[in-house]
Amino acid sequence: MSAVFSRTLTFKTKAEGLGADATLMLTFNDPDVTPGLYHDKFPVCWKVTSFAAEGPYSMKATYQSHLAFVKPQVEDGSNTIVDASTYKSVNLGDETKLTKDTKGVYHFSNVTPGDAGFLEAVNGCPLVEDIAIGFSKPGSDEDPTCVLYFGSVGHNGFVKAQFTPHLRAYITDQYQETQIIRGEVDTPMIWQRDLGQLAQSTTWFLTYNGATGEFAITDTDT
Repeated sequence: MSAVFSRTLTFKTKAEGLGADATLMLTFNDPDVTPGLYHDKFPVCWKVTSFAAEGPYSMKATYQSHLAFVKPQVEDGSNTIVDASTYKSVNLGDETKLTKDTKGVYHFSNVTPGDAGFLEAVNGCPLVEDIAIGFSKPGSDEDPTCVLYFGSVGHNGFVKAQFTPHLRAYITDQYQETQIIRGEVDTPMIWQRDLGQLAQSTTWFLTYNGATGEFAITDTDT
């Protein structure tokens, strides 16, 4: 099993303030590492925080590489994932099967060997189902945080994915946390990093250029 790692990122403004109101949104939606985005799989909004023009602000986000397949509960109308019916922790190379018993309760099977380097889940339910990939803190009783959503997986269909934590940042107030992002974000990406390549804890400055109207995120060491 791959070693589980943790990454904590702090995004903050400088003491003099940002100079403009902004909403920072974080999501894992790099199409170069997750082919098929917005077709058969969809990123999920991870973090959203508003920063006011004046005064120092900060947000903290912690990612754990402890992955799981999730049977999500999606709220009608809001397109957000509100809970997990059930989930199964998995590692690269693992396969599990989703089933539904006569009482309507979902279950993931114990993992079995699948294709090396991939996460696999088979829909063993009689009807079309949705499945998600999430992450959680090892040993925690909390439901996993969903980051990638697969809708309309048919009977005996399967989800086969590689998940690399390439995190992207946007300035947008169009999304809320746990919302499924159905199409490309319509504001420019301002920052991107592979979390696996970062130190365990990092701090970043969110800045605004009043002359150009552009936001940027920079390492506090630069």
